[in-house]
Amino acid sequence: MLIRPFRAPHSALRICLLVAACTPITTRPDFRPDPRALIVILDARPERVTAALDSLVPAESLEVAHSSVRDGYVETAWYDTQAHRSRHHAREIANLAATVKTRFWADPWVPGQTRLTVEPVYRPRYDPSRSERDLELIAPKEHEGYKIAQRFVDKLKERFGVPKAAR
Repeated sequence: MLIRPFRAPHSALRICLLVAACTPITTRPDFRPDPRALIVILDARPERVTAALDSLVPAESLEVAHSSVRDGYVETAWYDTQAHRSRHHAREIANLAATVKTRFWADPWVPGQTRLTVEPVYRPRYDPSRSERDLELIAPKEHEGYKIAQRFVDKLKERFGVPKAAR
């Protein structure tokens, strides 16, 4: 009887290496944008759009809470549209209905273009037993937070342009 030493098949080894090489680390949240969010197609790569947002957000007196050019994601801190101040913690928010957070997802569309999703949200109530996302609603068109988000879209369209097919 011939005894052979145990050898792992090459395909199993390759699969193990592939799984080890894939890293799920991202700065994007683990949820998708609300389907009612603003969407615009821009004539620029996602990296350029994200970098532009990093400068446009402070120009509107908002603070960037999270940003990643690599992931194409920018999120503002909560912003009180009446007091015109950013809020960093839920306990600092005096008027929930007037306080908004804006998230930006810059996704590749076709080569050289970006599909930007802009999500202005507010929380109508505070409930510490539920996650922040569960309480968020898209700001209505007449809300000051929605108007701020629309200004971002307009400035980005002016800076980068939109494809002819998207006009």
